[in-house]
Amino acid sequence: MASSAGSAPTDLTPGTPRTVDERVTRKVALAALVGTALEWYDFFLFTTAAALVFNAQFFVSQDPFVAAMGSFATLAVGFVARPIGGFIFGALGDKVGRKKILMVTIVGIGVVTGLIGLLPNYMTIGLAAPILLVSLRIVQGLAVGGEWSGAVIIAVENAPVAKRARYAALPQIGSPIGTILSSGGFFGMLFLVGQNSFDAWGWRIPFIAAIPLLAISMWIRSRLSESPEFEALMESGETEHAPIRGVLSNSWRQILVGMCSALLGIGGFYLITSFVVFYGTKVLKLPSELLLLGTLLAAALEIGALVWAGRMGEKFGASKVILWGGVASAIIAVPVFLAIDSRNPVLVVAGMMIGVAVLSIPYAVSGTALTALFATRVRYTGVAITSNTAGVISGFVPLIATALVAANGNSYWPGAIILLIVSVLTALSGIFLPGLSIKEEGMKH
Repeated sequence: MASSAGSAPTDLTPGTPRTVDERVTRKVALAALVGTALEWYDFFLFTTAAALVFNAQFFVSQDPFVAAMGSFATLAVGFVARPIGGFIFGALGDKVGRKKILMVTIVGIGVVTGLIGLLPNYMTIGLAAPILLVSLRIVQGLAVGGEWSGAVIIAVENAPVAKRARYAALPQIGSPIGTILSSGGFFGMLFLVGQNSFDAWGWRIPFIAAIPLLAISMWIRSRLSESPEFEALMESGETEHAPIRGVLSNSWRQILVGMCSALLGIGGFYLITSFVVFYGTKVLKLPSELLLLGTLLAAALEIGALVWAGRMGEKFGASKVILWGGVASAIIAVPVFLAIDSRNPVLVVAGMMIGVAVLSIPYAVSGTALTALFATRVRYTGVAITSNTAGVISGFVPLIATALVAANGNSYWPGAIILLIVSVLTALSGIFLPGLSIKEEGMKH
């Protein structure tokens, strides 16, 4: 059963394997990585388009801030849908298995993204355009609600206990890969067709490209092995019949601390990418190409940061990496936004790269930290609810930052203050994580 409130849970699953074949572990982790890369490709397409084109395509207003807020509100709607998807797919994942649910979620994400690329704009079908966009965004958010959590869990549950931080960091690399593919797609279209054609129709091509990418991901994911820990649960007949009730009743402290641990990696990233792209193009009047280049280079640097931080989590424990990663992000919050506000192209790109690299340190080990908070029988539900609730808060970060900037004379400081607050919350979570986590031999917290 789920653990009692306020105490560290113990995983008493009979037959839980402690010896695993690392060849299988690597195969599963890479398959999880491919799926999360498509997930984040699709999701980052939407966030970048929300900053660059959706305000003009689907939200008609004379005031660019009003149009941008409508666009970012649509972005936030998807995050609101994520916890609902987490409840649904998390509970199903704890009942029928991780692999089956991961196939459903990846199909939902890919199909919706392709449909967004085919959606008529406001000038063509009027009010139906933003309504359909919001509807598709909700469906996408529901699917995303079960995707990341399942991918991280299946990677962790197939990994040796002592090396979970290393393998849990691999699905996280799907985030920068998705960013590179999505920003690269937009950057390439801007380069090939120019700004006017990009605004008219070029932005649609990267969305439509999600369909063939989905086919590849489905083939790879179909070869994924089910979690041996979940298989042991099924064989013993000890699966949880009411995982949602169990998690909400008995693990609310784990959920709260886990949310804070994930907040910087999600909300901070959207602040440095989606909001900064809007702020740079609309307020600082910087070219879109420069902001997209900054996003691309930041994502490339993030891959190295994630691999390094994953190894640090393996060596010192996830909670320590989360604590000091949050502290480091708090220290660089103001300098990063000062660099972006300078309008100097080199400093703008450097600020984006440094900001993303530092906030990626706690993000690398967030999967390890969250999976350690919940026993196997309720793990999918617990991780999905926790990460997606953090996602709800994060989804409003660009919207809040945009509103505060508009209300304060287009100053950069609201963005810096938001990054500082989120960083401190994540750092504080690192203090409480060890006492709430499952104790397993060979696992450092």
